[in-house]
Amino acid sequence: MQEILGQPRAIGTLRAALDSGRLHHAWIFAGPRGVGKFTTAIAFARILLEPGGETGGNGPPSRTARLIEAGTHPDLHVIQKELALYSDNPMLRQRKLLSIPLDLIRERMIGGTTGDGKHHEPVVFRTPFFSQSKVFIIDEAELLADITQNALLKTLEEPPERTYLILITTRPQRLLATIHSRSHHVRFGPLDAEAMAEWFRRCALGLDPAQRAWIQRFCCGSPGIAQLAADYGFYRWNNTLEPMIGTLNDGEFPVEMGMALADLVEEFATAWVKRHENASKDAANKQGAGYLLAILAAHARGRLVDHLDASQDADQWLAVIDLIRAAERQLDANVNLKLVLENLVVQWAATPQAALRHGEQR
Repeated sequence: MQEILGQPRAIGTLRAALDSGRLHHAWIFAGPRGVGKFTTAIAFARILLEPGGETGGNGPPSRTARLIEAGTHPDLHVIQKELALYSDNPMLRQRKLLSIPLDLIRERMIGGTTGDGKHHEPVVFRTPFFSQSKVFIIDEAELLADITQNALLKTLEEPPERTYLILITTRPQRLLATIHSRSHHVRFGPLDAEAMAEWFRRCALGLDPAQRAWIQRFCCGSPGIAQLAADYGFYRWNNTLEPMIGTLNDGEFPVEMGMALADLVEEFATAWVKRHENASKDAANKQGAGYLLAILAAHARGRLVDHLDASQDADQWLAVIDLIRAAERQLDANVNLKLVLENLVVQWAATPQAALRHGEQR
């Protein structure tokens, strides 16, 4: 796991577990988006599935490593919501990819009868093909509904021998207490400045100094977010929004801003679907809106820091941050995207200090 950057605490936890010889069967990898949770889960799985244990050195990659790299290792099962698109069950294929449904978990892991009437044997109890172990990784585990988490409990309580489950999540609070109590927790945090500098060096993104500086501030120690920002032009988004934010701060309502926000989300979603085969446009819209709100929140936090000595201005930026958080909650509740963005602009223009400045100008 030497390739993992900036997570000494998490790697130390896993190393200690491996060295102890008493490896827990269920794990929760929790932390911010894009800080290496999934990369670490794959590296951990490679150790668990390697017939002779972890291999190192500069020699050629083992068969296990090659199969995992190709995504074809029969004893490594990565479960993501997008797998529903490949199901034989038409009810799954036609779902909006906003959650990980119980039927998908039945098909890919625990077995049972699905909504189309088909019975599935539990993959989790099959004998390993190449290894002595099996590893199941559930990405975005916060998307598991309570009923699905409850269905997993029997496997967690009576796990097959040498079978390991890793739940990856940015929102561990959405997992049931019964899941938490049966799992070993590994905490991941943002990378520090030194680790981020090494990540930028390795990636060689070809950014100019202004872009890199902005992305490094925006990503808050998340290489995954930094990569997205570079790939999808978030720096350009920020520059597009700056004049409109200035108008908002003067208490004016920029009529074009709501549409501009929606256009940026549409741009992201279109590009995302084009780059990711069978991706959901609805999920991409929601994801793009989340990043857009993150850009606005980063701006508001920066202005808040700049105005800490001026209590009235600081209060305005605290109010703006609250508005952005409310917009995030509305998106989580599946409120219409354009309505959420337009309402945010209207409410921002009406924040006390912005309205006061508008009155002074008049």
